[in-house]
Amino acid sequence: MQIYLVLEDGTSFAGRSFGNLATTEGEVVFNTSMTGYQEILTDPSYCGQIVVLTYPLIGNYGANADDYEAARPAAKALVVREICDVPGNWRQTETIDEFCRRTEIAGICGIDTRALTRHLRQRGTMRGLITPDLAAGEQWRLALQQTQHAVLPAGLVEQVTTREIYHIPGNGPLVAVLDFGSKQNIIRTTHAKGCRLVVMPALTGAKDIMALKPHGLILSNGPGDPKNVPAAIHNISELIGQVPIFGICLGHQLAALALGADTFKLPFGHRGGNHPVQDVKTGRVYITSQNHGYAVDERSLEGLEMEITHRNLNDNTVEGIRHKRLPLFTVQYHPEASPGPHDSEYLFQDFFAML
Repeated sequence: MQIYLVLEDGTSFAGRSFGNLATTEGEVVFNTSMTGYQEILTDPSYCGQIVVLTYPLIGNYGANADDYEAARPAAKALVVREICDVPGNWRQTETIDEFCRRTEIAGICGIDTRALTRHLRQRGTMRGLITPDLAAGEQWRLALQQTQHAVLPAGLVEQVTTREIYHIPGNGPLVAVLDFGSKQNIIRTTHAKGCRLVVMPALTGAKDIMALKPHGLILSNGPGDPKNVPAAIHNISELIGQVPIFGICLGHQLAALALGADTFKLPFGHRGGNHPVQDVKTGRVYITSQNHGYAVDERSLEGLEMEITHRNLNDNTVEGIRHKRLPLFTVQYHPEASPGPHDSEYLFQDFFAML
């Protein structure tokens, strides 16, 4: 069935439907990874987004029961050039089309994803609508402009965080994870080192966290604008100095805000498994997995007791910070990978060394 992707600036792309056939609205973003589509779709950081994959053929190894980063996908839709109908892999249990149908992800294929990606790079990420009716898409666009609702929705963290505290047993130190939309591989990687874990809702208060006497705290990844979670920023500010802290992605941004720094929205974000990041101290370059639309403003770090530890070599944005006195460091990228390279998994060991 022919369907359309309509952007808020009036640009439209015609393609064919796969997955869940439903009118779907969300922020249109692109990811440059060649593989890992199942991990991408189930990463809670993509909550409310329409994901464009730049690699032209998607689905050639199917989907399986092991490559989930959350129990259910949070992404709204998937946009690809070509979908593979006959995958071949010994781990597969279903095709990507079947996966998207079952998990209610809308899909559109057969469009020029290279042209779409270039458009987003030039104009920036924007809201989009997938619809079988082009006229309805145009009406949506005009209504969006008239009501000035091109502002992205808040409350995304509340949609993806765990509802209840849960424990994962182990023999090592107790690590608390503030779940802003944590990928499972953050939890798996931490637990694999022998740690005990307690995973907590995003807005858990500082007193409740410290009552459990954790040896360390991980601030997880998650979706949206970090300034939309002011309660978490306040809680983190109370926790700084009480316990060693490791922040990842959204957790990195929230920690920076808690320390008095500022964040800003990137034009089109960093999403993919091939982003070069340089360690400022050693000069070594790591290829990293990334998924974020906001970054820490370097100018806002002036006068604070923070030092920059990592930089993005594509645009020189801040990719890592460390407190000069207190046991706290954070990175903008994903050292747990899934998908992407494992170059930066050493950061978990650095965190364990602080416990």
